[in-house]
Amino acid sequence: MKSTEEVKNIVKEKYREIALQDKGRNASSCCGATTPANKVYTIMMDDYSGIKGYAAEADLGLGCGLPTRFARIKPGDTVIDLGSGAGNDCFVARHEAGPEGKVIGIDFTEAMIAKARINAGKLGYTNVEFRYGDIDNMPVTDNTADVIVSNCVLNLVPDKEKVIREIYRVLKPGGHFSISDIVLVGELPAGLREDAEMYAGCVAGAIQKEEYLGFITSAGFTQVTVQKEKVIIIPDEVLAKYLSAEEINQMNKQNLGIFSITVYAVKPGETQPAAGKKATKCCA
Repeated sequence: MKSTEEVKNIVKEKYREIALQDKGRNASSCCGATTPANKVYTIMMDDYSGIKGYAAEADLGLGCGLPTRFARIKPGDTVIDLGSGAGNDCFVARHEAGPEGKVIGIDFTEAMIAKARINAGKLGYTNVEFRYGDIDNMPVTDNTADVIVSNCVLNLVPDKEKVIREIYRVLKPGGHFSISDIVLVGELPAGLREDAEMYAGCVAGAIQKEEYLGFITSAGFTQVTVQKEKVIIIPDEVLAKYLSAEEINQMNKQNLGIFSITVYAVKPGETQPAAGKKATKCCA
């Protein structure tokens, strides 16, 4: 495997290419910008089309879940989307937060930021903004967000524990997150684990499920809950790019699980009322 910085640059370049091509091509390929024989994204992605706030032009088919469906966003909330891409989850979140809420999308690919801003402009949204930056060092002040969402992005960041600490930092006390991502139970074969393209394709960067959940608990989050889990199966025709027939056979025999999970967790503390809203007490 290449160095952390080299891998980040490869991921950034892949997603720059994806930003410049249409959803149809993305949905038929593993990493969006690779050959149509690679179908990992087709397997991973969930259908957004029936969800309120969905914007087809902003859906590049790159996710592995529907975190905004589980995020419990309320009118007036400030929501941050990590790895916001062309803006799809931001626009769904904006529907839930309403015109009185605010949505901030963060992405480290400039072409994605540009595409998302164009999409927001077409929709006339003035309370959705997109910021260029790394999600392991967010361009956001402490205690900003009521809710954080993310869709198949943490696996692309080498230091996942640092991202989770950043999520804790920028959430308000009492705030929460709902994040969809890829995790493992068992070990990937070296041919997959060490390949930079498979890292960009949301597979090689995945960590063990228990380690992932452990990082969340260690950061101080409570009420950690797996809201949804689904099995991801990589077709043999994709595996053949990276593994021999014997290695594929061995992989299929071993106890390896690749999963998309959506996890919810809360930052302890009392939620403060949004600006302009009065606090209410149950026993006043």
